[in-house]
Amino acid sequence: MTRCALVLFSGGQDSTACLAWALEHYERVETVGFDYGQRHLVELECRLAVRAQLHTRFPRWSAKLGDDHLLDLSLLGQMSDTALTDARAIQMNASGLPNTFVPGRNLLFFSFAATVAYRRGLNVLVGGMCETDFSGYPDCRDNTLKALQVALSLGMDTPMTIETPLMWLDKAQTWALSAALGGAELNELIAEHTHTCYLGDRSQRHDWGYGCGHCPACALRARGYKAWRSHGAGPFADTELSDSSLL
Repeated sequence: MTRCALVLFSGGQDSTACLAWALEHYERVETVGFDYGQRHLVELECRLAVRAQLHTRFPRWSAKLGDDHLLDLSLLGQMSDTALTDARAIQMNASGLPNTFVPGRNLLFFSFAATVAYRRGLNVLVGGMCETDFSGYPDCRDNTLKALQVALSLGMDTPMTIETPLMWLDKAQTWALSAALGGAELNELIAEHTHTCYLGDRSQRHDWGYGCGHCPACALRARGYKAWRSHGAGPFADTELSDSSLL
């Protein structure tokens, strides 16, 4: 059976690395994004720029890069009371989770993505969730996504595989992975065209990309970039990209 993927693609660093990974591994790759009233709405513009850049600058992937889908999940933003959807200071809640946590977001994302994938004949869902460098979000955990994979496959009566290539990588290793996949050109594309900053700030350009430089997303990205640069090519320098060890 031909393996074709749908990448949950926000236009950020992690989802761009996952998109490159999917293009390296699957015959056909489509993308899906979500408009849920996020403060960093600029990412929806960035995702189109990233796709265009990948298509132009990486000919070996361009033929594999299929359609893009943008879903309106504004109801999620209306139900949420978080710093990711409202203009408020980012801080920790009494639960121990930051107030950037949007409850159920990834569960909904994958459920809607699975519906698109089913209709499009795609059997792999790829997301940039990670347990190594993350804020404790329970819907980013490996066990959560393994359980969700089972539920989606049973609920649609068709095998649905959830792949999370970044699950056990820190941010420095994510920079190294994208360098291994697309060289310096891909990391330059990520720095210039992707967006991660929670505040949606694209007025300040840093070595690692655009952002306020202070929010948790910027701090994590900057710290990972510095660590990657200080350690050279990183752990994937000599990795064979077709090897499943990149999972």
